[in-house]
Formats: sequence, C-alpha cells, structure tokens
Amino acid sequence: MMRRLLQRYFVTGLLTLIPIWLTWIVFKFVFQGLSMVSAPWIRAVFNPLALAHPALFGWLASPTTQFVMGVVLTVSLILFTGWLSRRVIGKRLLDLFEQTLERVPLAKTIYGGTKQLLEALQTKPDGTQRVVLIDFPSPEMKTIGLVTRVLKDARTGEEVAAVYVPTTPNPTSGYLEIVPVSKLTPTDWSVDQAMAFIISGGAKSPESLRFYRDDEEPIR
Repeated sequence: MMRRLLQRYFVTGLLTLIPIWLTWIVFKFVFQGLSMVSAPWIRAVFNPLALAHPALFGWLASPTTQFVMGVVLTVSLILFTGWLSRRVIGKRLLDLFEQTLERVPLAKTIYGGTKQLLEALQTKPDGTQRVVLIDFPSPEMKTIGLVTRVLKDARTGEEVAAVYVPTTPNPTSGYLEIVPVSKLTPTDWSVDQAMAFIISGGAKSPESLRFYRDDEEPIR
C-alpha cells in the first residue's frame, strides 16, 4: 500500500515539475542570451566602480546584479529600437545599416535570410494557408509545417511550397521541406496555435484538426 502511494506521489510530482522545469529552461536560455548582449558594457561600467568604492558599490560586482542589469538594459534597448524604427530617422539609420551589411557576404546572407523569414511569417502566403500538414515520415503520418514561400517547378510549372518544420519542444530548430502544393493539407490554425501545439508536444491544441486532403481517402 505504501509503495503504491509513493509511486503515485512520485509520478504526480514529476508530471507537475516537468512543465515548470521546461519553462525555466526556455526562460533561462532567453534571459542568458539577453544578458550576454549587454554583459561587456555592464562589466566595463560596474567593475571599476566596485573596485574604486567597495563599501558603496561593491554589490555592483555581484554576478546576479550584473545578470539582472544586463537583461534590463537589453530589453530597454529592444524597446528603444522598436520605437526608433517607427520614426523617420530610425528607418533611415536601418537602411544605412542594411546597405553596410550588403557589402559583407556572410552577414548579408544571415541577416537577409532571417529578416525575410520573419516577414514571411507575418503575412499570408500566396496560394495556400500558412500552417499546413505534410506527409512525414510516411503517407499515413503527418507533421506540422509553416509555409514560407510558394514557388513554381521550372520544368512543369507545378506550384511547390517551401515548408519550415519546427521540432518539439524547441521550435527554433527544425528543417526545410519542399513539397508540392497539391500534397499540402491546409489547416485553419494560426501560427500561435501551431507553436503552442509544437512546444507542448501536442498537449495544447484546438479541438479539431483537418488530417486528410480532399483527394485523400481516410484510412480504415
């Protein structure tokens, strides 16, 4: 009796802590990344103050203090950049920055590709839905994908779609599939719903999903 009770408590506790742990891992990754952006500036300002006046500013040398200040400074920089980019002077500065990157081959590729991907996810693609299902790894199984662009086959003129397939539970990693548009299964899900579905491992999703295409026969 006691053994079964302990097993039940252990499983319940594990199922309770795993979502909390995964949330912490994601937030820790994001916050550490944000803090690293500002870390050199924080150390350059705080460490000399802490050494010169240890009694008054010694706490500024604490890693925790510098981590928190790094996150705050980076978030403030992001907000300021968002505000500035909506102003005329901000747009001109951004154009100048992009023109400078155009002269750096690798930086141009990375920046341009990332910018185009983010812009593509904010607009509806031509000829199909944004969130689709593709046959993977077999016709009997499907996976969630995000259409980033619709192209045409140079030989037949058939429309094919570039589909980004995020991985679970980290949607920032994934792979790219080129799929005929006729083989896509459209959905009525939004990108946010698709991301919630992927991150949660399928636990969080709308009540229904269109699994079969119009030209497919349901598997009996």
